[in-house]
Amino acid sequence: MTPEKSIERRKLRIWAVVASVGRADLLCQTIARYPLQSRPADGVLVVGSDPQDVAGLAEACPGVEIVLSEKGLCKQRNAALRRLREKCDVIVFFDDDFLLEEHYLENLERHFAANSQLVGLTGVLIADGAHTTPIDFADGARMLDSGAALPYGREEPISWLYGCNMAFRTSATEGLQFDEALPLYGWQEDVDFSNQVARKGQMIRSPSLTGIHLGTSGGRQSGLRLGYSQVSNIIYLLRKGTIDPWRGLSLMMRNILMNCGRSLWPEPNIDRRGRLAGNFLALADLTRGRVDPGRIVSL
Repeated sequence: MTPEKSIERRKLRIWAVVASVGRADLLCQTIARYPLQSRPADGVLVVGSDPQDVAGLAEACPGVEIVLSEKGLCKQRNAALRRLREKCDVIVFFDDDFLLEEHYLENLERHFAANSQLVGLTGVLIADGAHTTPIDFADGARMLDSGAALPYGREEPISWLYGCNMAFRTSATEGLQFDEALPLYGWQEDVDFSNQVARKGQMIRSPSLTGIHLGTSGGRQSGLRLGYSQVSNIIYLLRKGTIDPWRGLSLMMRNILMNCGRSLWPEPNIDRRGRLAGNFLALADLTRGRVDPGRIVSL
């Protein structure tokens, strides 16, 4: 038997997980595209925090498993981990505004089947509205369906995965969970969790795994809360040792400077002044020795 045929026959159990709050219409649209995969997921689990978060999903996407947990990205993803650890070989977390290129799961399975030391994977995106301007669902779907140019380049080792699309070998997540001290949107929870998984094996970023992150703003936390998290969460992870100091500090300073510079002429879809106020509030708390990611719950 050739190595290629051996890999083909080693079918892995792959489940897709989506945690969502307050974006039921968009959720139904993105999940409805999952059956277009050349290699469909063995299961799809959606975790909401309220029945309204998943309204219409059962009708729009029959067969999708739906559960509810306490609100918060980390809490919702932990609910998925508890439910799926004994049911699958690979868990792939997608944001509810991520559109998969049709071969995403097929290529993901190929990578994990070929390399037993691989514990984590993330992709190189065609477009990312979170880092530019939000992309409308119809525009994103049109880009994929019309054959948008795919990323090129080599795979590269990486110590953390991008939360909008990150896959883990389930066995490597034993004893780990997303840190619920990072509440609500859990900013940088992906870095914290994947950095711990990386200690158990290899992780890579591959251009063969791709899609479009719409960067939809609806349903996410306020500018004030996000601004506070941009400082408090970095400090917390630096103390915990799950973020590289250079990356953490440079990311924090870049966000503060960007919020300062653009607060005079803010983008229509970004609350720069709220973020800047949150930055300064967290810095003030830091000087008083009481900066805490959990404070955003009361802001």
